[in-house]
Amino acid sequence: MRHRIGIDLGGTKIEAVRLDPTGAPAGTIAARPRVPTPREDYPATLSAIADLVRQLDRPNAPASVGIGMPGTLSRATGLVKNANSTWLIGKPLDRDIAALINRPVRVANDADCFALSEAVDGAAAGASIVFGVILGTGVGGGLIINARPVVGPNGITGEWGHNPLPWAQCETTAQAPDIADPALPCYCGKSGCIESFLSGPGFAAHHRARTGQDIRAEDIVARAGQGDPAAAQSLAQYESRLARALAHVINIIDPDVIVLGGGLSSISQLYETIPKIWNNYVFSDCVATKLVPPVHGDSAGVRGAAWLWDEPT
Repeated sequence: MRHRIGIDLGGTKIEAVRLDPTGAPAGTIAARPRVPTPREDYPATLSAIADLVRQLDRPNAPASVGIGMPGTLSRATGLVKNANSTWLIGKPLDRDIAALINRPVRVANDADCFALSEAVDGAAAGASIVFGVILGTGVGGGLIINARPVVGPNGITGEWGHNPLPWAQCETTAQAPDIADPALPCYCGKSGCIESFLSGPGFAAHHRARTGQDIRAEDIVARAGQGDPAAAQSLAQYESRLARALAHVINIIDPDVIVLGGGLSSISQLYETIPKIWNNYVFSDCVATKLVPPVHGDSAGVRGAAWLWDEPT
């Protein structure tokens, strides 16, 4: 088995790994360089990726190369779409990189790469159907079946963040009594998207709208842990919304495991409270789906990009 190189093309940094096929286990990271992303400069971005690949290649043994990015390739045109790194939009990223490094590359959405890494040898290893969730600056998702990403005809599989929040204004629990779900605008041009509720900025915006406190998501969580009633109510509200949104996913794809990633996945109580709440919304007499934190943390996306070339055994 040859070495595999994974590239995580982010808005602020480009990270790369080489996975050693002879390590123990086979997904051992042999090297992990990173460089700042040349923002708004497509040719410089291509050059930075190519330089990282050359740095990680072994003599006379070119590695396979996979790239994860915050967007996707259009199935109709082969060009980048839906990328918040806007200088990539409309570009044939895979073909341009392939020409520079003289080999084919595979490109996937960064959420797909996160989910793939956790499905191959992470928190969901061995599960047949895995849904990976990103809860960070945005909200993304990736669907993995039998250790391979599912890519539909539109290239948007797993984009649950741009569906409307389900069961709106149903928060009548003791923890979050009579709290409505005001539909704030989403960057996509619509309002009421799941991303506008469950992303870090969305969490903070709803807390600010309700309390007037302009604080970050992580500060809301910290204050809730210190007994601040306003913060505790916002966190309970967030839990209700996340549970309803994930129940919607379970009703559609019925995954074995849901893995949370992104900054908000570090809220430890979510793994206990969310399954208790989603039982009220999943269309089943019992819910066997597991909700788990990631094993590989912030390296999952770049590792998953490397696994894009590895066929299931």
